[in-house]
Amino acid sequence: MSKTCMINREIKREKLAKKYAAKREALKKVVSSQTASYEEKMEAQIALQKLPRDSSPVRQRNRCELSGRPRGVYRKFGLCRNKLREATMRGDVPGLRKASW
Repeated sequence: MSKTCMINREIKREKLAKKYAAKREALKKVVSSQTASYEEKMEAQIALQKLPRDSSPVRQRNRCELSGRPRGVYRKFGLCRNKLREATMRGDVPGLRKASW
């Protein structure tokens, strides 16, 4: 089980990313625009840098839904490899079973 504070930090990052998503998108469009002047681009870049760091979706980390483990997480299931194996052995994941050949 992951530390509770680490899980809470990820939740905080998700909330910030949702809150500032529209603002970040608008500023990025100005920066990448070919019609905007150099000064407008620089102002948009500075405004983008002044936003909170955690509002960037790049800083989010995939975590297991059950244990909060940050590594070995399968996107399709939202579980880490350990919990996915346990769920598979119990038969909780439809269409998934241990390989044998």
